[in-house]
Amino acid sequence: MTSALHFPFGNAICYSGYRRDQSPDNKTYPSVAEIREDLAILAKHWRYLRLYDCSLHAERVLQVIQEDKLDLQVMLGAYLGAEVSNPGCPWGGTFSEEALDASTAANEIELVKLVILAGMYPQIVFAVAVGNEATVDWTDHLVPVPRMIEHVRWVKARIRQPVTFCENYVPWQDKLRDLVAELDFISIHTYPVWEYKHIHEALEYTKDNVHSVARLYPGKPIVITEAGWATRSNGRGIQPENVSQHLQAIYYEDLMQWSLESGMLVFVFEAFDEPWKGSPDPLEPEKHWGLFDVDRKPKQVMQELFAELVG
Repeated sequence: MTSALHFPFGNAICYSGYRRDQSPDNKTYPSVAEIREDLAILAKHWRYLRLYDCSLHAERVLQVIQEDKLDLQVMLGAYLGAEVSNPGCPWGGTFSEEALDASTAANEIELVKLVILAGMYPQIVFAVAVGNEATVDWTDHLVPVPRMIEHVRWVKARIRQPVTFCENYVPWQDKLRDLVAELDFISIHTYPVWEYKHIHEALEYTKDNVHSVARLYPGKPIVITEAGWATRSNGRGIQPENVSQHLQAIYYEDLMQWSLESGMLVFVFEAFDEPWKGSPDPLEPEKHWGLFDVDRKPKQVMQELFAELVG
């Protein structure tokens, strides 16, 4: 970190609290009681949470942190939907003009909510992220870089917190060069297991991903806002033999040791399994990144720290 922007070091994790039969797609959100249960777990070990949107879910998280006086800081995200079609998306990124107009209007409303919540909770929201994986080649919610710059400038003019954008490491290497100048820090996603790396090469691959960006922008602060290892897979994009709770534990421990040694803030992906994600297949890897399962039972990596929840 540069002296101009320094976040005190601490454990960081991505939090999305959707349980069985809940989903942001149909706007069925975790209750205040469910969020309170989650945050009581997370506050025992983590200092920083990353949230992905400004929905009722985020509002309730911020409410509980304030009401319960939890020692948690939040990177608050704004979810940006597609503003242009992306025919290169393997799972469908082509939309009608009417749908794109509606999505663009929803994005503008989302950014207003981001500004409002950042202003309401200045002691809790330590940074904001304007969008998530909205510029990578495979995204189904593509936002052109010039529009991203407009969105970032609009938000920065209205809040006091540092502003970033969260994206896979590849676009930062070239496509996002003009955006970098607008941001207070760069947020990188790195997933060795999605790129067919085995556990013995995973940490070095993560380091290489970060260094490939860092060397292009000397002095620009960098945070890893997603890094993790799935525990189950049906083979879609990840070999089933390359995921398990044991492998997750190895990568997590290696990643945390490097984070501690380097001083780099790393948001682990993610707190809890999310059944709503991906295909209906129960072994869909998108559903199985949590350090805890959907019933809030700790997986292997967390069983020693949270022995009271085992069983």
